[in-house]
Amino acid sequence: MHRMPTGTDTKDASQATLHVPDVLREVARQALTEARTAITAADVPEAEAIHDFRKGMKRWRAHLRLVEPFLGDEGRRLRNEARDLARMLAGARDAQTAHDALDDLGKVEGVPSLSERSLATVSARLDAVRTQAEGVSLTPEARARIDELLLAATEGVKYWPIGRLDFRDLAKELAGHYARARKAIPADWHTAHPETLHTMRQKVVIHRYQMEIVAPLWPRFGEFWVGEAQRLRDRLGHHQDLIILAGFTEPHGPLAPWRSRLMPLIEARRAEHVTVAARLAGRLFADSPKSFRRRLLALWEHRVPT
Repeated sequence: MHRMPTGTDTKDASQATLHVPDVLREVARQALTEARTAITAADVPEAEAIHDFRKGMKRWRAHLRLVEPFLGDEGRRLRNEARDLARMLAGARDAQTAHDALDDLGKVEGVPSLSERSLATVSARLDAVRTQAEGVSLTPEARARIDELLLAATEGVKYWPIGRLDFRDLAKELAGHYARARKAIPADWHTAHPETLHTMRQKVVIHRYQMEIVAPLWPRFGEFWVGEAQRLRDRLGHHQDLIILAGFTEPHGPLAPWRSRLMPLIEARRAEHVTVAARLAGRLFADSPKSFRRRLLALWEHRVPT
């Protein structure tokens, strides 16, 4: 987790210093470095490289959403570019995601599971799909192109016009994204369309990474908050993984022969994830956006040096 620079020459917590522009630049560089390291590292399995790259890009895109209002056209350009880079590896990601969902199905209770032989066959088919997709998407040329764009973005962070931003600006944007995530909560979780829950997950991912920036202001509660957001993200992510796995069982799909046996497991596990996600979201987004913003500002006023 990013640690915010604070003053060390005073015992008065209210005098702790923090230069918001410096923090925002450093967080941006960390996210870009994470993504670049993943895509350029040698001797790293491609599935792991793609996973780590996408993790870095999610952090980068969440950060861009936070600072985009202050960057203008450049912010929108960078966010669109980041989206397109992530999509380059979507095929390989989906196959790995379905594989992860298959592992998750082993946690379903009370529903007959696949035999070991069937599981091995299904797993092998997903491995074949993933390997083919990786061969197409993660070429040396693609790696070089991604690295080039991320390096340029890293250099550009130096020139972001954010020198006058203060914590009130940051709190306003954080509260705005909190409000968007809160608004995305479905009225009825168990009848919500998968796309609705997918959108909710996207908003939670943004909120989770953005809160990493300010969590060190109140370490214990901040770590708890980010942890709760991560748990909600995980549940919604597992739910989305199962939706992708179900897509592989459609007619003519690689797992179509196992549809009748997989779908009951998928539906049972989806219901479990939705139940837990609803409870987590109720806790995490209990405050109104105005109350959330006031909380941030109060914590800023009474922050402690780290």
